[in-house]
Amino acid sequence: MQTNLADFIKGTPDGDEAEAILRACVHCGFCTATCPTYQLLGDELDGPRGRIYLIKQVLEGAPVTAKTQTHLDRCLTCRNCETTCPSGVRYGRLADIGRRVVEERVRRPLAERIKRAVLKEALPRTWIFRPAFKAGQLFRPLLSPALQDKLPSTRSAGRWPTREHTRKMLVLQGCVQSTMAPDINAATARVLDAFGVQLLTAPKAGCCGALRYHLNDQDGGLDDMRRNIDAWWPLVERGQIEAIVMTASGCGVTVKEYGHLLAHDSAYAAKAARIAMLTRDLSEIMPQFEAELGAKLKGKVAKRVAFHPPCTLQHGQQIRGKVEGVLRAAGVDVTLCADSHLCCGSAGTYSVLQPALSKELRDRKLASLLATGPELIVSANIGCQTHLQSGTETPVAHWIELIDQALA
Repeated sequence: MQTNLADFIKGTPDGDEAEAILRACVHCGFCTATCPTYQLLGDELDGPRGRIYLIKQVLEGAPVTAKTQTHLDRCLTCRNCETTCPSGVRYGRLADIGRRVVEERVRRPLAERIKRAVLKEALPRTWIFRPAFKAGQLFRPLLSPALQDKLPSTRSAGRWPTREHTRKMLVLQGCVQSTMAPDINAATARVLDAFGVQLLTAPKAGCCGALRYHLNDQDGGLDDMRRNIDAWWPLVERGQIEAIVMTASGCGVTVKEYGHLLAHDSAYAAKAARIAMLTRDLSEIMPQFEAELGAKLKGKVAKRVAFHPPCTLQHGQQIRGKVEGVLRAAGVDVTLCADSHLCCGSAGTYSVLQPALSKELRDRKLASLLATGPELIVSANIGCQTHLQSGTETPVAHWIELIDQALA
C-alpha cells in the first residue's frame, strides 16, 4: 500500500512504524472473513481493511470526522485479522497509532468523555476500584441489568502457600482481577507450589498498562508499564526469578510488548526488553508438569468442560493448544466450540463502551459454547470470564481453578 504521510507524523517513531505496517498490506481482504464486527455489521469500514484505509487517510492529513472515530471505536482489537493475514500486517499497532491521532483531532461528546475518564482513572487504581466494586455488589439489586452484569459474586482467594522453593516466579496481581477474582492467582500459587515452584508478588506492581493505553491515554499506560518494571526489577536484576507469570492473557500480551512500546525510552528500553523476555502466560509454564499432573489427577475430574481461548491468548500471543493439552493431561474432557477463533465481545472496556455489539458477540459465543453440552466453561482472561458469566447460568471459571480444585 503506497503512502504519503503528512508532515505532522512523518519521520516520527509512530510515523515510521505506521508506514511500514501500511506498506505491508496488499488489500487482499482475507482479514474481513475473521473480523467479528464485519460479520455483524457487513460494512467494509467496520472491518480491518476498511479501517486500515481510514487510518491511512488520517495519517496522510485528510480531514478527521466523528464517523472515522466511530468505525475505529467499534474495533475490538481482537487481532484475529493478524492471525489471518498472509502478509503479517500488525494491525493492532496501526490501530493504536491511528486512534491516538483521531482522539487528538475529534472532541467526543461530554457524556462519552466522562465515561472514558472514569474507566481510565478508576479501573487501574485498586484503591478506587475495590471499594467501588464492593459498594456496587452491596447495592446490586437496585442497579440496572447492564451494571449488574459487571458485578459478579467473588470467591474467596483461600490460602497462599508459604513454603520456600528454589524455583521462584513472579506473578502480576493486576488491577481488576485482584478485586473481582482474587482466587485465580491464589489457585495458581497453590498449583505451582504442588510442583515445587514458589510464586512471588511485587506489592508496588499494578495495572499492566493496557487499560489506559487502549483508551488513548498512551502516556498514562506507559507510566503504568514503567511502574511495573521498577517494582519487578530488583528481583529480576538479582536473578531470583525465572519467569514473570501472567494469569490474565490480556495482561500477558501487553507485558510481552513492553520492549517494543518502550523501545524509544532510553531509561527503560533495556529493562523493558528483559521483562518482556521473561514474561510467560501460565499456559506456557504448566506443560512442563503435565506428566506429574496426569499421574496425580487422571480420572479425578469427571466434568465435561468447554474452553474459550481469549483473543489475547490465541491471536495476541499466538498461543494455541497449550491449555487444552494441560487439561487433557489431567484427564479433563475438554472441547473447543465452533468458531472458537472468534471474540466473545469482552475486549477490555469494549463491553462498557460498545454494549450492543458486545452483547451480540457474547450471545453468539455462548450459543456455540453451550452447544457442546458443558458442565463448566473455562477461559484464561478475567474479562472473558466475567462477560460470559453475565449471559449464562453455566459456571465460568479460569482453567487453573479447575486444576487447583482437583489437586485439593
